[in-house]
Amino acid sequence: MKNPTLTIRTIDSLEDLQKVHALESIVWSVEDTVPTSHTIATVKNGGLILGAFDEDRLIGFQYSFPGFDGKSIYLYSHSLGIHPDYRRLGIGEQLKVAQKKVALEKGYDRIVWTYDPLETVNANLNLHKLRAVVVDYTENAYGEMEDGMNNGIPTDRFTVEWNIREQPTDSAPIDLDKVHSLVETSVDNGFLHAEHMNWQTDHQKLIVPVPANFQELKQHDLTAAIIWREKTREIFKGCLSNGWIVTDLLKHPENNEGYVYILEKRGNYDGD
Repeated sequence: MKNPTLTIRTIDSLEDLQKVHALESIVWSVEDTVPTSHTIATVKNGGLILGAFDEDRLIGFQYSFPGFDGKSIYLYSHSLGIHPDYRRLGIGEQLKVAQKKVALEKGYDRIVWTYDPLETVNANLNLHKLRAVVVDYTENAYGEMEDGMNNGIPTDRFTVEWNIREQPTDSAPIDLDKVHSLVETSVDNGFLHAEHMNWQTDHQKLIVPVPANFQELKQHDLTAAIIWREKTREIFKGCLSNGWIVTDLLKHPENNEGYVYILEKRGNYDGD
């Protein structure tokens, strides 16, 4: 796929919202998509839907609405989808940058969303490029789902916060060989496997390895994928409930089959 002639704009017409409805079915291979009646109500009441167009064709979208945590209002970014023919072209990042711009214009200070901790493409965008941070972990957030991305495995999710009015500082280089890893790993048939845990948190930083190609691993060895879910769930829930946050994702220091999450104590983090 050659680079499209890309235009990103807000969507508020019935015709365009119907295009979003149709694209959502393609992206996740499901018929149970957000009704157009809901998206119309969203854009008329403080929410935001952005569309990425290749000329007149809708090829990506971002859907968000107001949220409230009991203290302040934020923009909750519910979904972002790219047509399969246009993936890995940086369109998701462009949609998030556009979302930030419009959210600031609407008066929002932060954007919140969730993603699967084992999906490293999403993690790289959310943490490494956008510089959002992970603040919470929800076990099996959506229950059982039958779409191609989620079937067969619990739908655990990270909660991400993006403080869009704060300018992130450049991260200092990290020598990953000197940072304690909470999981020992091995490589078999080109896949990173989780072995035993090294449950020690008396360090300034921690790393948690994850496989680079989780969907491929799931198709190859569902049991190994579930082990990754169970081990990372225990680690992330334990750390996030004890003052740690997840601040970045980097390539694994020893092999190309994995990435590592960077964890830091909340009081020590100066990335925003």
